[in-house]
Amino acid sequence: MEIKRVGSRPSGKGPEDWFTGTVRIDPLFTAAAPAHGAGACVTFEPGARTAWHTHPLGQTLIVTSGCGWAQHEGGPVEEIHPGDVVWFAPGEKHWHGATPTTAMTHIAIQESLDGKVVDWMEKVRDDQYRR
Repeated sequence: MEIKRVGSRPSGKGPEDWFTGTVRIDPLFTAAAPAHGAGACVTFEPGARTAWHTHPLGQTLIVTSGCGWAQHEGGPVEEIHPGDVVWFAPGEKHWHGATPTTAMTHIAIQESLDGKVVDWMEKVRDDQYRR
């Protein structure tokens, strides 16, 4: 058994190449081999969001607070709330983040394939975000 104590891993700022706005990432776990899972608690300030991206084995989001938006390529922007669980299939291009007026926090869980958990793409433009 291993217990990772709260505060034992430092929070980090979401890199500007992958996020728009103010984003804080709190690492939760990275499974030891042979497992491939990883999880983080991600907080988006109002207006903040990810860039478009995919995950080789998919991604699960569990919204824990606030109000956010999520969208997969070609689909509508969906509002997400605490308790909602969002699944993005392997290779599904998508983004997620806060609404323009409300912060949002979610737990993000994904698995690695050949050491990779995400493929980052272009940023979500303001006109895409606000439609």
